[in-house]
Amino acid sequence: MQEPVYLDYNATTPVAPEVAAAIAPFLREAFGNPSSGHAGGRFAREAVAQARAEVAALVGADPAEIVFTGCATEANNLALLGVARALGSAKRHLVVSAVEHPAVAAPAAALAAAGWELTVVAVDEHGRVSPEAIAAALRPDTALVSVMHANNEVGTIQPVEAISAVTRPRGILLHTDAAQSAGKIPVDVESLGVDLLTLAGHKFYAPKGTGALYVRRGTSIQPVLYGADQEGGLRPGTENVPAIAGLGAAARLARERLPATREHLHRMRELLHQRLAGAVPGLELNGHPAQRLPNTLHVSFPGVSGRALLEAAQDTVAASVGSACHSADDAVSGVLAAMGIPAGRASGAVRLSVGVPTTDAEVERAAAALVAAWSRLARTNG
Repeated sequence: MQEPVYLDYNATTPVAPEVAAAIAPFLREAFGNPSSGHAGGRFAREAVAQARAEVAALVGADPAEIVFTGCATEANNLALLGVARALGSAKRHLVVSAVEHPAVAAPAAALAAAGWELTVVAVDEHGRVSPEAIAAALRPDTALVSVMHANNEVGTIQPVEAISAVTRPRGILLHTDAAQSAGKIPVDVESLGVDLLTLAGHKFYAPKGTGALYVRRGTSIQPVLYGADQEGGLRPGTENVPAIAGLGAAARLARERLPATREHLHRMRELLHQRLAGAVPGLELNGHPAQRLPNTLHVSFPGVSGRALLEAAQDTVAASVGSACHSADDAVSGVLAAMGIPAGRASGAVRLSVGVPTTDAEVERAAAALVAAWSRLARTNG
């Protein structure tokens, strides 16, 4: 029996061999605490510093602007709640898009429950928010705008640079969740014009449970956890040196291989789309046709349930109907609802995401299995 073709790289990626090799010494002999003064501590401290430099290089930042966290969710919470704590009562208005990941939407809702004013800006039929809509939502008391760089479900890339051109002249902080975009498309904090940016290691071949937050020098932010003064006082607790070393190695690989990776992902995605569209009349693409992650194919199969389709093909294809963080039932995705996708079309939606290890043969095998499963279900549904 062959293993199913993995097409769920937006949910998580395997740890790259080079990353596993970078981690291994810190699980065995190099186990020192980075805060210790002896040789073992210094070695661990140097490894954390090297990883910080690699992560900074990936996003065009200074190493001192990188804060290591336990995951992207923690980084997003630190960005929103940390800015809120720092500003106190000075400004209490927050703006987010309607398609944010729960790791941004939930802390935003928590701030609203605590008395902040929250404005959720709508997106168009492609899942894209317009800079004009963001500008219209801004007020004198707006403290922060948070708009993701690329959507985790449909892959739509947001016009973060244009949004920055609206927020920066007004002195409003801008945060972007780049968990899905790093390693797939260029991510540069200066080009984007952001003050805070979130990364998730397990989205670009590092281990789960490691992330980072870029904090532009001079940004008003306070910790949300208290303890010792690791990570510039913003994230207390002994550093997870093995995971951080892995994140640094993954960041280096992502930066060095980005052009080739981007081209490969795009070719695999387009091949998959061609095979499906050529065999499934009425297949519909969800997300922006051009401004989209090179690896993400979100499509609706006509006349069937996306969940039933993936169940029927599960021996050959491992994929999901949407975000792994909230795909446990048949409810229409909040992202698709925000895009105005009709319920029938949304019901037949699946998210197919390719990765660096994906091959032509795997795409051909997966496409054939999905087409066959759709044909059986469509006949049954009659």
